[in-house]
Amino acid sequence: MNSVVIRSLFTLIVPGGLVFFATVILLQFSSLKQSVSSLVHIYPSLVAAAGILLGWRFNRSRLVFAILILALADRTLLIFSSGSSGSAGVGLALYNAIAFLLPLNLTALSFTQERGIANVRGLARLGIIFFQVVLVYVICFFPQLGVAGYLNYQPGNSNGLSRLPLALPAMLAFGVAFFLLAMRFIKRETVLENGFFWALLSVFFALAIGKIGNDSTIYFATAGLVLVVSVIETSHSMAFRDELTGIPGRRALDEALLKLTGNYSVAMLDIDFFKKFNDRYGHDVGDQVLRLVASRFAQVSGGGKPYRYGGEEFTVVFPGKTVSETMPHLEKLRKEVAKTRFIVRAGDRRRKKPENPRRVGGPRKRVKITMSIGVAERNQRYGSPPQVIQAADKALYRAKKKGRNRVST
Repeated sequence: MNSVVIRSLFTLIVPGGLVFFATVILLQFSSLKQSVSSLVHIYPSLVAAAGILLGWRFNRSRLVFAILILALADRTLLIFSSGSSGSAGVGLALYNAIAFLLPLNLTALSFTQERGIANVRGLARLGIIFFQVVLVYVICFFPQLGVAGYLNYQPGNSNGLSRLPLALPAMLAFGVAFFLLAMRFIKRETVLENGFFWALLSVFFALAIGKIGNDSTIYFATAGLVLVVSVIETSHSMAFRDELTGIPGRRALDEALLKLTGNYSVAMLDIDFFKKFNDRYGHDVGDQVLRLVASRFAQVSGGGKPYRYGGEEFTVVFPGKTVSETMPHLEKLRKEVAKTRFIVRAGDRRRKKPENPRRVGGPRKRVKITMSIGVAERNQRYGSPPQVIQAADKALYRAKKKGRNRVST
């Protein structure tokens, strides 16, 4: 199993999957279930408070609206369908209406962008939620309209789905929602998209267990908790991971250096003549080169851990390695970058290929990128991380002075 698959599986399961599976396990053991059930009155409130506070503090409107929708669904079901999935009448209609609308709402929130809360767009989303509340009320309390009958439609007894309390429209809504969220995760592979997937699965369990009560409330609260934890993890990643290149950033480097003990080496790497490259080809092409170079750094051998130091400057930390031990790996990295030819995309390149493209004269521009590298190790002279960084930076300056595209100590 290659590293890409492992990283994708890790992003899928952590943290949302862990929270969901922990809830499932806790509810399967009677002794643990009693402890969890005793917290049912405070657990949803804590999750709601945390979600609203984090959503307001980090401007995560999707989290706030998702918490609001989950709370409305849970409270409504407890009032009108408690004790069962709504065997008949208003309880059954409410259960099936909520089971149909809830997965669609969570999926819609996953696909929308953060637009704020206390503004026109936020009020518009609140208006949509309020409209759905009114719509559900009309459907359930005015059965003569006939809409509730469609939402209550159950498949035949020969169908395996008939064992679930969910009606066919709700099952179809969940199926579409799971498919769209899975495709979105495959395309983006972000923690928050992962969170919406596990939140949807927790909501499915809440509605499919066949009994509205403590267990369903715990699953609804867990759906909110998954989203809260996902937002926290996303905020942490934004703080410690460089957004442009995808590798750890300066803050992550500072923390990693503080944890180092014993011998270690630090390499400072700088793209040669990057300012001139930016001036000639533009910052968009420069960003593309930074991402491609960073992808090479992510595969550095010898146990090196790459970081973006700032601008076109990068850092590679080799825990437990001396300078002589890191040199072969840095030389290999330098040669790999030097032999790579980066294709410069035209500034007027269209996103969509025209039906009758015209051939533009001249070949596509391929450019060569080289790097200068300075490396230093912790020793009696350089005993602290800032001193080692400074020594590596001086070595980098010597590499540039000697003609660039080389490793210097």
